Amino acid sequence: MAQISYSLEQLPQTPGAKVVIVCSKWYGEISQSMTKRCVEVLLAGGCQNPHVHILPGCLEIPLAVRRLLKREPDIEAVVVFGVILKGDTYHFDVVKDLTMSGLERVGFECDVPIINEILPVNSLEEASKRAGDDQKNKGIEAGVAALEIISWRRRHPLL
Repeated sequence: MAQISYSLEQLPQTPGAKVVIVCSKWYGEISQSMTKRCVEVLLAGGCQNPHVHILPGCLEIPLAVRRLLKREPDIEAVVVFGVILKGDTYHFDVVKDLTMSGLERVGFECDVPIINEILPVNSLEEASKRAGDDQKNKGIEAGVAALEIISWRRRHPLL
């Protein structure tokens, strides 16, 4: 699927929305680049300044997200960033699979959208291309997705 550029002039407005960002410190320069761009988009869409939580690794992210959602029920979306680099062992598959399935379970359990930009990659070059200083930065995509789903959920509240 081709990456697309987003027009930041046509962002959905979500005044006062509370979004939390959770990221791994592994390959932190990549996560930080995506986080920076995401925060810019969220603020442009009217969100509160998001709190950023930095964790030891990607495997810890689902449990941390669950705890945040249980403690702060007014969170409207969570954005997660990280890099899982494929190596020579099965560790990559274990971390990737447990992290992704954990995020899925937490999202459904807590009924809060989790925008997942944890990048399972074969090389750091692949990850860096998705976190560059251009319109293909996954932080932009994540911020737009968070704004869009918050806007949709506000128009379609639970009864």
